[in-house]
Amino acid sequence: MSALPIRVRLTLAFAVVMAVVLALIGAFLYHRVGATLIAGVDSGLRGQVSESLPRLGRDNDLVDPDARAGSTVAEIVKAGGVVQSTPPGLAPILDAAALRRVLSGHEQLSTMSIPGLRHKWRVLAVRVPGRPRAFVVARSLESREETLHRILREFLLVGPLGLLLASLAGYVLAASALRPVEAMRRRAGAVSAQTPGKRLPVPPANDEISRLAETLNTMLDRLEDAFAHERRFLADASHELRTPLTLLRTELELALRRPRTRAELEEALRSAAEDTQRLNSLAEDLLMLAGADHDGLPIRREAIAVEELLETSRARLALWADDRGRALEVEPTTAGVWADRNRLEQALANLIENALRYGAGTVRLSARACGAFVELHVEDEGRGFPPEFSGRAFDRFSRADDARSGGGSGLGLSIVDLIATAHGGSAGLANRPAGGADVWIAIPAVPAPHEAPERAPGTATTRAPAPTRKP
Repeated sequence: MSALPIRVRLTLAFAVVMAVVLALIGAFLYHRVGATLIAGVDSGLRGQVSESLPRLGRDNDLVDPDARAGSTVAEIVKAGGVVQSTPPGLAPILDAAALRRVLSGHEQLSTMSIPGLRHKWRVLAVRVPGRPRAFVVARSLESREETLHRILREFLLVGPLGLLLASLAGYVLAASALRPVEAMRRRAGAVSAQTPGKRLPVPPANDEISRLAETLNTMLDRLEDAFAHERRFLADASHELRTPLTLLRTELELALRRPRTRAELEEALRSAAEDTQRLNSLAEDLLMLAGADHDGLPIRREAIAVEELLETSRARLALWADDRGRALEVEPTTAGVWADRNRLEQALANLIENALRYGAGTVRLSARACGAFVELHVEDEGRGFPPEFSGRAFDRFSRADDARSGGGSGLGLSIVDLIATAHGGSAGLANRPAGGADVWIAIPAVPAPHEAPERAPGTATTRAPAPTRKP
């Protein structure tokens, strides 16, 4: 069955249901007509009894001529045998046991065969009032049987024909209903990455199939956006990898082109080491983003004192800030967060590096409570961000402008946003009113003891969404 087309399976199911329904209707009509005919016969027998009992003994005929023409027989019976019968010579209809029940005052109404007569007969037997005799009247059921046989023959002839016509109509309806699906299938077979913008046809009817087509078209939109994003990602990644590889190759070729002094070789190796470190950092970032896209970013939460976290981050980048003549300051705070320390230090390091690389003046690290979250802010005193950059700041390989891209891969803020999202928080940025950039990451605060979430090691705890603010 599973190998058959859907329209054929639907038609077969419809045919089976229709066959059962027709059979039930036929059986109901057959038994209903039979019961109605029996009721008519019984009514006629009772009428005959009512008419014949008053004139018993005064008339040789127990039934009137019209009844005899209708295949009706009658007899008066006593314990010793038949007293009188119409037609004459009729054998006893009742057996001894039935006769005793009737003589005791019980009416007998049944269907039976009568010796010497054909077909089935409907028999009514009652006691003759005041006498130990039974009056028995019977009517042939031949006409009833003929009527039922005719109904059965006609139903066996018309039923299959009606079933065939209904099945054909069901097949046509199924084919018509599935025609849009076939059109969608053909169009879907032509959709590929080389045919962007091609969508499935949506039937005009507002039914399940049209909603399915709309859902699939929406899915194709998402897939097309994802493919475009991946293509941009691969192109940007290739570009970012090509630049340090080209520089590294150039520096090594220049170092080998002619004899070099020890100092020149050391300088070439130092420059090559810097490019190698850049390649290593870029590869690690790309692997981290790819792994997070596939399996999510693993998080191991613990209660962390924010001021200690900020001081640790400041100390790690203090030498780099000194080399650039920049100051790193930490504002005191008593806040605590429920987070993965290593991931949070990585996010803060990216924010501080961006501020040192692209900003100016003092870089301040601070924390602000915001409902169930704590915002960790990194502020500088530079030019800030262009207004059009805010909407794409956390996209991969996104940079504010070419002037701010020196040495950066454009992955720092996207990693910050990834870490914030993995914690159930968010990341944001804005330009400070006094000048400079303010970038923050919102992380869940340390919950009260009775609110501490149950968690498995290495998993993130789901919390309410972090507050978002327009830059």
